[in-house]
Amino acid sequence: MKLYGYWRSLAAFRVRIALNLKGIDYEGESMDLIKGDQFSDAYRKINPQMVVPALVDGDTVLTQSMAILEYLDEVHPEPALLPADPVGRARVRSICQITVADTHPLVVPRIRKYITQDLGHSEDELTAWIHHWITAGLAAMEEMVADNPATGTYCHGDSLTMADLCLVPQFGAARLFGVDTAAYPTLQRIFEACMKVPAVFDARPQAQPDFPEEMK
Repeated sequence: MKLYGYWRSLAAFRVRIALNLKGIDYEGESMDLIKGDQFSDAYRKINPQMVVPALVDGDTVLTQSMAILEYLDEVHPEPALLPADPVGRARVRSICQITVADTHPLVVPRIRKYITQDLGHSEDELTAWIHHWITAGLAAMEEMVADNPATGTYCHGDSLTMADLCLVPQFGAARLFGVDTAAYPTLQRIFEACMKVPAVFDARPQAQPDFPEEMK
């Protein structure tokens, strides 16, 4: 199994956590998104969208992190990343989508580049854009998990689910972009609990082989 990713990709981070949790051996292939590795003809044949992650499992090629997570959970069902009951599964997927559909896509590198280079907005305006969408997403997630009886050690119960795999990278990115994460105490608690899990900690950007030496 081969995972095409990048150390700072939030979507690839989600998949790395899942692979680690399930104990799946895989080969990592770094795609430097800053240098533009993703635009090569070879990678375009793997992922026509020219983004990461992409997962190759034998003759199967999968793209989009949530599709990959669902695939891994079905092919390697232990430990399960979704609750057994329909309501729980729907709740977890709903929390995931706040990040995956409504927050992260608005702050990815190609969007930031378009805002500054194509539309001509300043760095201050870009920062305001990033903070607006990240805080909107975190505020919604905080309200969904705070004081909810379904919330436990993690976003849903006391076992890691896809909701946590989506929260951890987004929460880390919020800190990177200078968002005041103290405003989201329940998410902060869950994030810290997740980072104590070796499979999560080992998937963090700083632990990846392509993490820049000058940033260590």
